[in-house]
Amino acid sequence: MKNIAITGGKGGTGKSTFSIILANHFLGQDKKIFLVDLDVECPNDYILLNQDLKNPKGYTWAKFPKLDQRKCKKCGICAKACPENAIFQAKGQYPIFNLDLCSGCGLCHIKCPYNAIKFKKEKTGEIFVNQINNNLFLITGKSKPGLEETGPVVRQVKEFVMDLAQKQKPDLILFDTAAGTHCPVINALLNTDLAYIVTEPTPMGAYDFKLILSLCKKLKLPVKVVLNQSDLGDNSKLKNILTKENLKINISLPYSLKLAKAYSRGELLNIKDII
Repeated sequence: MKNIAITGGKGGTGKSTFSIILANHFLGQDKKIFLVDLDVECPNDYILLNQDLKNPKGYTWAKFPKLDQRKCKKCGICAKACPENAIFQAKGQYPIFNLDLCSGCGLCHIKCPYNAIKFKKEKTGEIFVNQINNNLFLITGKSKPGLEETGPVVRQVKEFVMDLAQKQKPDLILFDTAAGTHCPVINALLNTDLAYIVTEPTPMGAYDFKLILSLCKKLKLPVKVVLNQSDLGDNSKLKNILTKENLKINISLPYSLKLAKAYSRGELLNIKDII
């Protein structure tokens, strides 16, 4: 079983579209595929595959701090220790926890000398499973709206996927990451075998490609380069980066009206032989 990430740094490069195209490519080889949407703040693979998200098969959770005022001495140690600045404390008052900023790291509990901080468990997201056909399963992670730190949600969705994989035995797991290079993307890339970086022939596309490439290098993750809408724009900046990094464009996807129409209708699986 091979784990492949599809990422892109910049949003809007066609990452999700390519994820489905890649899944369809392997389906043509009679492979059993898990397509996992780890853009948990705004998943859209299910829309592109004309599916609904109903009846979650799992949930993600986090432990958030809860103050026991009977034990609290208003010392302020917890507020000073919090790496996320999620604890506000006015002089002489009890600390106030801003759970929107809290990552659930537990440092406030560890630092409190009076054992005044406990934890309460709260649901942070849902996990949906759609079987598209005999060989394609779509697993979608969806975080609670407004949740500030979604890295733990991504990590728990991956744990769910790996447990499910022990039962279903897929040949390949494709992880469609969020845009950017922040914690949810890092969690999505960890423990994968290969990353496809989807970019576009624009200055912004080249800039963000360099950022996500740097992250993949730090993670010691092999990469392949996908240039979407390759016949539009100017890819000279991208080519300069590739030359310096001794990389090449592995897959070029020219603009296709046929593909755009299939995208808008949720019929991407009907498009064959794109790669």
